[in-house]
Amino acid sequence: MKVMVIGNGAREHTLAWKIRQSPRVREIFAAPGNAGTAGLARNLDVAATDLEALAAAAVEHKIDLTVVGPEAPLAAGIVDLFQERRLRVFGPTRAAAQIEASKVFSKNIMQKYRVPCAQGEVFSSYARAVDYVHSRPAPMVIKADGLAAGKGVTVAATREQALEALSDAMEKKTLGEAGRRVIVEECLEGREVSLLAFTDGQTVSPMVPACDYKRVFDHDQGPNTGGMGGYSPPGFFSQAMFEEAVRTVLQPTVRGLAAEGMPYRGVLYAGLMITGDGLKVLEFNARFGDPETQVMLPRLRTDLVDIMLSVIDDRLGQMKIEWSEDPCVGVVLASGGYPGKYQTGLPITGLDRLEEGVMVFHAGTALKGGIVTSGGRVLTVAAIGRSIAEARSKIYASIPSIQFEGCHYRKDIAAREAA
Repeated sequence: MKVMVIGNGAREHTLAWKIRQSPRVREIFAAPGNAGTAGLARNLDVAATDLEALAAAAVEHKIDLTVVGPEAPLAAGIVDLFQERRLRVFGPTRAAAQIEASKVFSKNIMQKYRVPCAQGEVFSSYARAVDYVHSRPAPMVIKADGLAAGKGVTVAATREQALEALSDAMEKKTLGEAGRRVIVEECLEGREVSLLAFTDGQTVSPMVPACDYKRVFDHDQGPNTGGMGGYSPPGFFSQAMFEEAVRTVLQPTVRGLAAEGMPYRGVLYAGLMITGDGLKVLEFNARFGDPETQVMLPRLRTDLVDIMLSVIDDRLGQMKIEWSEDPCVGVVLASGGYPGKYQTGLPITGLDRLEEGVMVFHAGTALKGGIVTSGGRVLTVAAIGRSIAEARSKIYASIPSIQFEGCHYRKDIAAREAA
């Protein structure tokens, strides 16, 4: 088979790395890919959002399976386009991908099918949203309806911060169309877990759970990022909680989408909060997570291509998916200044001097003579161990070998779990 992976982050490098392990696969293409995928695949100079060019590339290179990494092409309808042209593609349709692309759609599905989530109200009127905020106790959460590149959710510690977020989204339109409607929600407190599942619209096959770290600095300080690292599995997420999440969150959501006439095929990602009142959904995503993928897929024992084909062909129920018991940890190396302004084009050295068993998944990298930085999150360094502590020690022993100007990373990823 020839497989094309769409996207250019560490998630897509990890997908290409795992797909390469399948005996079914002869050649991999990455569109557009990065310096890491260049070692496994043929990078194509096609943007992940150029749907027509991606479809043309699939035809030109006789691609047998396309795997969509990021959310933007899913929300834009890449799966629908590929299906119309009889091209095999892994991911949900545009209608089903609304579970991520529209917070309002997601909230409506959860409320209709009794999926546990935060209490909240939807507003398209700025004045009414302001009145509602004045009637609610802080803290609260303001969510823009549409995709906003990770900038659409504000956890407001005070009423003033909530009002400022509303003004930015609905009056100043800083998020464009994404902020035309907003949800004002109660602020959930507890510990977060990411639980993803493969689904063909009927069968739900949950993956191993994972945790990620959103804040840029140690001890959860500083601004939010796309994720500074993660680990799998979280020891505090018991088997009973896992089963409850599958039963009360993943299965009713998949059933609900099917009942709405938009069967969900692909990866469904539930961001969960374990609160004093039980499990509640923070958000849904319509694809693999980043950095969760980098700590989950190394634990997958079953052929990923076999799984994806079973999803496309509505026969996931016939698959037995196996996972390693050994935990995995990943730490993100970021550019100086990230998540604010940062420099690119800086040489990266030391990638050939890592401890045995340490994996490096590229995100913001490019080939320009050598490997250079090209983004905010540059690399994810990951390792499997017999324990979280062993995996952590491998990673943190190897990281000093990797060097680029301004490199920074969190020193406390999975520290609580390793103690």
